[in-house]
Amino acid sequence: MKVKFPKRAAFVMLSAVIPAFMSSCGGKTGISVVVAGSTSVQPYVEMLAEEYELLCPGIVVDIQGGGSSAGVTAVESRTADVGMSSRELNEKERELWSTVIAKDGLALIAHPDNPVDNLAIGQIRDIYSGKITNWRELNGADAKIHIISREEGSGTRSAFEDMVMAGEPVTPKAIVQNSNGAVRLLVSNDPNAVGFISLGLIGNQAGLKPVKALKLDGVSPTRENVINGGYSLYRPFLLVAESEPEGAAKLFVDFILSEEGQRLLVEEGLVSVREGTGE
Repeated sequence: MKVKFPKRAAFVMLSAVIPAFMSSCGGKTGISVVVAGSTSVQPYVEMLAEEYELLCPGIVVDIQGGGSSAGVTAVESRTADVGMSSRELNEKERELWSTVIAKDGLALIAHPDNPVDNLAIGQIRDIYSGKITNWRELNGADAKIHIISREEGSGTRSAFEDMVMAGEPVTPKAIVQNSNGAVRLLVSNDPNAVGFISLGLIGNQAGLKPVKALKLDGVSPTRENVINGGYSLYRPFLLVAESEPEGAAKLFVDFILSEEGQRLLVEEGLVSVREGTGE
């Protein structure tokens, strides 16, 4: 499921940065930048690409999903100029060029009708390992927990396993989905479901049913709590490349890291690289 951000009055919002970026574009036309990878990062980069193409109308940014691992593979095989990852790079991947463009909380979600609104990290681990199977064990209804998870290779899943599972495997009984949007959709339609998604996708969106973000050890998953360090489940959103980007790819990365690009990401609920995390 593709999440589409609402269109904004781009020329008004970008008026402060148009001169600098228009001069950087240098009148180039017919140039394409291929970006591939994390479906968590994808909707944010798509939004930024729409704005960037208004500044540099001769440059087309082609954005593809596939997951964080696919994004890394794409830049290694040179089928993409830039990869997107919603997890830290592993030791082998650290040979690649990378930059953090934002930080995102990872939120546990449930149906709004579910009376459970707070879980401890150990309870989340026990749910996803299959040790806790009924909401009654968590002071909820007497109903089987329907566990929704992301697929293997997903940066969201890798981050969840690193931060929550402590080496325990996710139960094979989990219902696996290939995007945050798909996880959100299933949970919004099932009073007994639980899932984990990007914090930036929690808010009510046009055409989508609401979901409830669960507190972690009494702390709400908000960007403010990620910034102040009170909420511990967050991960980086990275761009990666075989080597430091050049040409049109560099211009697009520079735009994302610019004051205007970071402001747009903050508007969508992410934590800017210019903001601290209480570390």
